[in-house]
Amino acid sequence: MRSCIARARCDAACAGRIAERRVAVFVAVFIVVLQCATFAGVHLDSRITNVSEQPMAEYQKHLYMIVFPINALVSSQLPPEEFARHYTIGSPRHFEGKVIFAELDIAFRDPYFHIDEYLEKTVPHPDGAPKRTKFISSYRVLEHVPFSAIKHLYLVTTNGHALELHAAPYTAENVPGLIRIYQEIAPLGNLVASRLDQRAFGRYVTIESRAKGAPRVCFTQITLNIEEFLATTRNRDIISSPLPDNNPYHLVDCLMELQNDPDKKVKTISLSSVLREIYFRLLRHGFWFFDEGGNSLFYPFPSLDDLEGKYFDWWKQVR
Repeated sequence: MRSCIARARCDAACAGRIAERRVAVFVAVFIVVLQCATFAGVHLDSRITNVSEQPMAEYQKHLYMIVFPINALVSSQLPPEEFARHYTIGSPRHFEGKVIFAELDIAFRDPYFHIDEYLEKTVPHPDGAPKRTKFISSYRVLEHVPFSAIKHLYLVTTNGHALELHAAPYTAENVPGLIRIYQEIAPLGNLVASRLDQRAFGRYVTIESRAKGAPRVCFTQITLNIEEFLATTRNRDIISSPLPDNNPYHLVDCLMELQNDPDKKVKTISLSSVLREIYFRLLRHGFWFFDEGGNSLFYPFPSLDDLEGKYFDWWKQVR
């Protein structure tokens, strides 16, 4: 009996010592963890303080005039190539399609636009990322932008590759009376057939035509062998159009009327633009800007050798 009591007391004493050791170990571990957390917290606070004390990254501000698919004035902290990629593949508001825009002189001002107000709002995000787009105006933009403020024109493919075009004199000697296809881009979007050459067409739209004109326009020419197209449609009941999204029979009627009436200057093929669907490679010569004062600006395409050479990364996207 006594031996049983002694063993019980011994077991109780051992259990007590084990419990004390466990408590001591727990307290020691708790103290170590607490010290580590405090140390890490101090360093985290220090890092946060250091980050907050760092100056915000400096980004150069730019003014861009979007010509297509809308006509808008935008400020941005992105350089042209990054702006092109953002607008075509980085922005959920522009889901798909090509883009044409021009970089404007950052010093450009016009009372119609509140440029300074929006440039002040064109600042980096709290995380330091640049402000990608800040819309200044989306109405009557080209009308209020003088050609002297337009620097370079950029043609952007659907996957964000940009080709930079530089203004140059338009020196071509045009064949008189030749029928051409023009795509008006901004602010109008009509698809037009005309007996007028590019210079005369620009004057017609900005000066002579009140009903279907504007004080300032941008347009391009579409490559189409008209004689060959009309030859393939003769004596056929079913025909197809080489231009997307338009009535082929109306296209034939427009071209035949211009051929048969030397006094007819212009025929409207469609009130909607085909520029969204057509390839850049099917555009001819380049892009023209005209205004009612008789001023013009021309952005020519690079030569085929240059397109297949130094601009091949862009060219292979549009062939």
